[in-house]
Amino acid sequence: MEEMFITPIQPMSLSGLAEVSGQSGTSQKTTGVQDGVSIFKGIFENAINDVITTADTKAKEQYLLATGQTENPHSVQIAASEAQLAVDMLVALRTKALEAYNEIMRISA
Repeated sequence: MEEMFITPIQPMSLSGLAEVSGQSGTSQKTTGVQDGVSIFKGIFENAINDVITTADTKAKEQYLLATGQTENPHSVQIAASEAQLAVDMLVALRTKALEAYNEIMRISA
């Protein structure tokens, strides 16, 4: 029996978060905001890249199945599930970001 080739889900990296909290003084506000923006931007870029990558993988697996070049027909379903999960994650991130924005706007008003 062949070994399964399911790739485990990798957690998102938030390594810049520790650097932001370790700064002090007046430069903390400007640099901290810039680091926060880059972390926020990086999370969304990673999610978008995951959606693109998984969609490409899904299309490739569908092509291989349609042309009879695959030995593992279940790989199409796995790729489709990964693509759907990536889209769901991106939508959830967007929803949470919009909720946070609306809450901040309500506080400052």
